Amino acid sequence: MDILSNLWLGFTIVFTPTNILFLLIGAFVGMIVGIIPGFGPTAGIAILLSLTYTLDPTTAIIMLAGIYYGSMYGGTITSIVINTPGESATVASTFDGYPLAKRGRVGPALVMQAVASFIGGTIGVILISGFAPYFANLARSFGPPEYFMIMVMGLLTLIIIMGENKIYGCISALLGLALAVVGVDVISGAQRYTFGQPELINGIYFLPVAIGLFGIGELFHSVSEGAHKAAQGTIIKFDMRKDFWPSVTEWVESKFAFIRGSLLGFFVGVLPGAGATVASLMSYSLEKKVSKEPEKFGKGYMPGLVGPESANNAASAGAMIPLLTLGIPGSGSTAVLLGAFLMWGLQPGPLLMTDNPEFSWGLISSMYLGNVILIAVNIFAIPLFIKIMKIPYYYMVPVILILCTIGTFSLHGSIIETWIMLIFGVIGFLMKKYGFSPAALVLALVLGLMAENTLRQSLIISDGNLSVFFTRPISLTVLLIMAVMIIFPLIKKAKNTFMKNDSDVQM
Repeated sequence: MDILSNLWLGFTIVFTPTNILFLLIGAFVGMIVGIIPGFGPTAGIAILLSLTYTLDPTTAIIMLAGIYYGSMYGGTITSIVINTPGESATVASTFDGYPLAKRGRVGPALVMQAVASFIGGTIGVILISGFAPYFANLARSFGPPEYFMIMVMGLLTLIIIMGENKIYGCISALLGLALAVVGVDVISGAQRYTFGQPELINGIYFLPVAIGLFGIGELFHSVSEGAHKAAQGTIIKFDMRKDFWPSVTEWVESKFAFIRGSLLGFFVGVLPGAGATVASLMSYSLEKKVSKEPEKFGKGYMPGLVGPESANNAASAGAMIPLLTLGIPGSGSTAVLLGAFLMWGLQPGPLLMTDNPEFSWGLISSMYLGNVILIAVNIFAIPLFIKIMKIPYYYMVPVILILCTIGTFSLHGSIIETWIMLIFGVIGFLMKKYGFSPAALVLALVLGLMAENTLRQSLIISDGNLSVFFTRPISLTVLLIMAVMIIFPLIKKAKNTFMKNDSDVQM
């Protein structure tokens, strides 16, 4: 009954004219952000966060969360229509989405992805409503050692999923940790790496860094790839009046893919660092393994689109659980959302849902309504979004650059922060070009100061004895999980190398 009463409280907050208006804005902007190839929700949230500074925190986070999960809907439109993922979480949607479009099934594919996104997002929010209070209760038993280990695991997970670029991920995270220590030491009161600049005494604010890395950096990278002068890609045309709705056969073939993708996506999304991209790729692999007709995948098979679409939206919902209950972001997008919480003086963690129920349950309830809005917009505004995709990129470049600059300067009226944004725009471009991880840098910057404080608190509690991390059950469990995360890939790599050498010897 507590969950139902909390949801009722949340809906009473959401169903106000102001919150509904900003939810609509967030959902619509999220779809636009998703449609712009390579841009993604992190850049959209980072750029628009500065514009929400004067809003009520609940209203602002409702809008920003709408951008976050709304981009999952929009990103698939380009995946299906022009074989270009709007962002990384919709890569798997190109595998069968574009072949469906080439077969003249673009209408059914777009409708089906909207329904899959709605089902995945809604199941994800239902599971949040059920699981979040229990996660919060568990987290209340956490002390500084447990929080420190959880933060380290979040960073480790983000580094591990980088595949062959793990070293670059480590370097990115270390750079973020180095930036996090700029400012005043909370224990000694000494200034660290401020270089005599009064504006750096409070540290390097995460938002200029995030806008630079994800906004300006993505802009520079797209321009360097020739997006500003490239001709408009071939758009597959379709007629809204015919061949728009999926067939009965396609619904029947996909019925279990909706559920499998949603459940898999949610539980993958709960893992810090895993995220929607991993969930969608895992879902595609799962659908292919359980299918009685795996040969159809990659040739325009509807379950191959439905599974990943359900998974990436459920994962974006699942990622809200560690953010709300532990204060641990699992991706660049949720790292920026965490920074937004802190900007408004709200500390995500086990007490957030107890001390600020209006905020936390207002956010959760808004996701129910947001998914309803998004499925309606996604289906009936498809022609509009197709036209938006035809806008030449060179028109977007100056608009995005101006938004980034004005948004950063308007935060604190600081020219230093504006220069920081531009510098990290260049750094973000170089990181993307050479395979480093801007997400790991931002995550480390947001978590760095909290990780330092919890580490020092833990050592004060134990009089400098590191055994405090091994003698507490939860801390030890997290440590063992991290050990498995590190050792398992090494064993797998050694096994593959051994099998390869063995096959070479036999030949």
